[in-house]
Amino acid sequence: MIMNSTKVAVVGSGISGAVCASNLARNGVSVTLFESARGPGGRMSQRREVAEDGKELLFDHGAPFFNANNTEVLGLVREWEAKGLVACWREKFGCFDRVSNKFVDLEQEGLISKRYVGIPGMNSVCRALCHEPGVESKFGVSVGRLEWLEDENLWSLIGLDGQNLGQFKGVVATDKNVVSPRFTSVTGRPPPLDLNLVTELAVKLNDIPVRPCFALMIAFAEPLSSIPFKGFSIKNSEVLSWAHCDSSKPGRSTSSERWVLHSTMEYAQTIIAQTGLQKPSNATLTKVAEELFQELQSMGLNISQPLFKKAHRWYAIPLDFVDRGAAFPATSIAREEKCLWDKNKRLAICGDFCVSPDVEGAIVSGIAAASKLTDVLSCL
Repeated sequence: MIMNSTKVAVVGSGISGAVCASNLARNGVSVTLFESARGPGGRMSQRREVAEDGKELLFDHGAPFFNANNTEVLGLVREWEAKGLVACWREKFGCFDRVSNKFVDLEQEGLISKRYVGIPGMNSVCRALCHEPGVESKFGVSVGRLEWLEDENLWSLIGLDGQNLGQFKGVVATDKNVVSPRFTSVTGRPPPLDLNLVTELAVKLNDIPVRPCFALMIAFAEPLSSIPFKGFSIKNSEVLSWAHCDSSKPGRSTSSERWVLHSTMEYAQTIIAQTGLQKPSNATLTKVAEELFQELQSMGLNISQPLFKKAHRWYAIPLDFVDRGAAFPATSIAREEKCLWDKNKRLAICGDFCVSPDVEGAIVSGIAAASKLTDVLSCL
């Protein structure tokens, strides 16, 4: 039996960290969750914007939906459905080919599985899990350093400002910025986890893939009646890979029609090569927004001018919704283990990069990390 005084830190409030924190808390572990952003969700977050007329606009600008095929994930989804946190998105999906400029109905092709969305936003599940009994969530708190105290057999977490964030018997890291040196050029500082502490995991952590993507959030006063689907992938485009009508999801406001477009990885890499990995300037984001929208307009779909248009850059994004061909390899660094694990130091590293680059993969990895820690803590 794990005592409630057993403290574990979870770094990152995306779906992997949120599921892990919830599972740990349900097994009697006292969890402190640290998130640098103002709220939970990671790439399942919901973006709030304001149109020129002052109207609030909400966008799921990261992962638009998720699938659930794994038995454990299905069990969680049923629980979330019962609580009203998720629902099935039952709109028809298609694929648009830029060569033929024609749509293909994916459901007629037999390419269909249940698509789930959070209610009222994709971040709803993460928000609920981060506030379950036994989970203390600290938002707007960035972890600057993870220190292993050998004599005390504990982890000490230090904030970016040097503040002591506490000592913990175990740590779960879900944020790529915390563990991967690949993201040093993104953050401008070395990762908080010194890889010399986990030499057996270091090689795999160096292999965490970076799949950049730009998202375009657009809103229209009237429905785009020329588009026969509420979500569609885009083939043979060098610029766009995916588009979905956010306002068509259950539980969303329909006062305006809101769409989210995702760029191809190659397009994002081209922009990054020109501007660098630092935070994009407003001028860069304006340029990207215009280029992504122009590509949509060039498809001959009779697209009107939007009342709102804004771009956002992601460094990595789940791939539930794109063609997993050569352009988007389904990379994982711990497919069998489902998370990276150092038993002696009670350190788990989990996320979509461990199992499969999608929301379901992130959930599976979070479950595995919680299981590893629960097992070892129960023996202390």
